[in-house]
Amino acid sequence: MISASHPNVIIYTTPTCPDCHMLKAWLEREGVAFEERDITSPKIMEEAKARTGVRVAPITLVGESVFYGTFPSQKPGLSEALGLSASTRNRAP
Repeated sequence: MISASHPNVIIYTTPTCPDCHMLKAWLEREGVAFEERDITSPKIMEEAKARTGVRVAPITLVGESVFYGTFPSQKPGLSEALGLSASTRNRAP
C-alpha cells in the first residue's frame, strides 16, 4: 500500500539506470508514493539541473531536500528525511 503521509517525493531517473531501479523498488516496498521524471528528455534534464544543480540519475527530492548519487549513498539520508525506522535504513536495497 502506498502512503501519502510522507513529504512530496520526486525522483529523476533514466530507464537504464540500475540505481534508479533499486531506488524505485525500495520506495515501493516502503509504501512511499513518488513522482518519477525521466531525464532522458532534454526538457526534464534541464528542469532537474535548474532545481538541483546536477544532471546525473538518480536524483531524489523529498520536500525541499535533494539527494543524488548511488542508491546506497542516498538511502540513509532518504530514510531520515522520510521518517523511516532505523531497521529500514539497515535493510538491503
